[in-house]
Amino acid sequence: MILGLGIPELLIIVVVVLIIFGPKNLPKLGSALGKTVKNVREGMEEGDEKDSKKVEEPKADEAEDVVADEDDADVEDAPAEKAKEDVQFCPKCGTENAADAAFCKKCGAKLGE
Repeated sequence: MILGLGIPELLIIVVVVLIIFGPKNLPKLGSALGKTVKNVREGMEEGDEKDSKKVEEPKADEAEDVVADEDDADVEDAPAEKAKEDVQFCPKCGTENAADAAFCKKCGAKLGE
């Protein structure tokens, strides 16, 4: 029994489909249905991959070279360094969390070293 249908019901459905579409068009219909199912599955997997990707930092050779000017001498770097110390990243999903957080705010994984 498939979906609560017995053999007589399935045979009637097959005969009706053959009458409507004809034997020449059944392979095309099956192919189109298979491609549709494949595209739906790939779309669902793509959505899962986007959610599970970690935050990637730029590599050293991809990072922009910063040239220090005389005007930059009066700018303090302390706030930027302090901001980095106030966060920690989840080892599972890569989400940025507060430094004192025990669990990830996105995936719930335990934080800590």
